[in-house]
Amino acid sequence: MASDTDDWAQQLAEALDEVLAIRTAMPLKIFVLGASISEITGHRIGTAHNLDLARPLLERLLSSAPKEVGIAIQGCEHINRALVVEKRIQERYSLKLVDVWPVPEAGGSFASAAMELFDEPVVVSEIQAEAGLDIGQTLIGMHLRPVAVPIRIKTARVGHGIVTAARSRPPLIGGARAKYVHMTH
Repeated sequence: MASDTDDWAQQLAEALDEVLAIRTAMPLKIFVLGASISEITGHRIGTAHNLDLARPLLERLLSSAPKEVGIAIQGCEHINRALVVEKRIQERYSLKLVDVWPVPEAGGSFASAAMELFDEPVVVSEIQAEAGLDIGQTLIGMHLRPVAVPIRIKTARVGHGIVTAARSRPPLIGGARAKYVHMTH
C-alpha cells in the first residue's frame, strides 16, 4: 500500500500543478479540494474511509500548494459539504462558521485529516473558490465562483478516482458587440 500511497500522492500533486498552471483573469486566492478516499481506492464513494491514507495525500497537497493560496477541504454530504479551512482564511473572507468536527464516517477522510494537519482548522458552510479539484465525483461545484469552467488536465485519475478540475473566470457581459479584456479561447 505504501507504493500506492506514494503514487496517489504524486498524482494529486501533479493534478494540483496542472490546475495552478492555468492562468485566468481571476487571481487564485482559494483552492477547493473535494476527494473521496473510497473512490481513490476503487470502492463506491462513502464506503471505504481511511484516515491513514488521507493524511499523506493531504500532506503532499499542502506541501505542493503555494503559501499564498488558501486551501479548503470539502467534507461529505453528511456535513452538507461544509469545508475545513485555516482560521486566517475564515477571518480574511468573513466566512460563516459552523459547528461540526468532521470524522471519516461523517465528513470524510480528507476533511478529518485537515482537522489534524491544519494549524488552526475551522469549518465553514460555504466558500467561493477560484479553482478546485474534484476526485471521485464529490461535487465541488457549489464552492466555485461563477463562472466555473472545467479544464482538461493530463491527470485523469488519482488512484481509481476520476479527476475533474475547474477554474473560474469573470462573467462575460455586454453581448455580441462587447469586447473582452481577458477572454481565453
